[in-house]
Amino acid sequence: MNKPWTLQNCLMLAPLIGATASFASALGVWLMFIVVVGAYGASMSLLRARLVPPARLLASILLAATLTSCAEIATQAWSLQWHRPMGIYAGLIALQCVVLEHTGFFHNALRDRLRLCLQFGALMLGLGALRTFLGSSDWRLATLAPGGFILLGLLLAASQAWPRRTSRQ
Repeated sequence: MNKPWTLQNCLMLAPLIGATASFASALGVWLMFIVVVGAYGASMSLLRARLVPPARLLASILLAATLTSCAEIATQAWSLQWHRPMGIYAGLIALQCVVLEHTGFFHNALRDRLRLCLQFGALMLGLGALRTFLGSSDWRLATLAPGGFILLGLLLAASQAWPRRTSRQ
């Protein structure tokens, strides 16, 4: 694990496979991810300069857990149908915030942060829509976790096989 982004990408895999059984649940988890990560980044940018380095980890954990709990309670009160499929994935968003803080994600340019969140959202929504479509037909495996792994593998293979444009010099 010589790349710091490896752990970050592995943590995004769990909600990507588990929470995309339907398009609605994928949308709910992605919206919660955007709200919590955005609020966390804004809050930590205000706190980071005022904290000594040993206290940053504790503050990071407490802030991420608080924001995620508030978002989960708001989701439960607002829409119970979105709260049910989230399960443990809301807690993983808090862990994701701490890992992103540790890897220096919030020190990057806003454009890079938005690009990663949009790519994650596009992949979640695309996989959720594909699993919903295939689950409503004869292929019921698509709504289960093994079907999610199979579809994600097929999407990754298709993206690797897609011809890339090379810049001519």
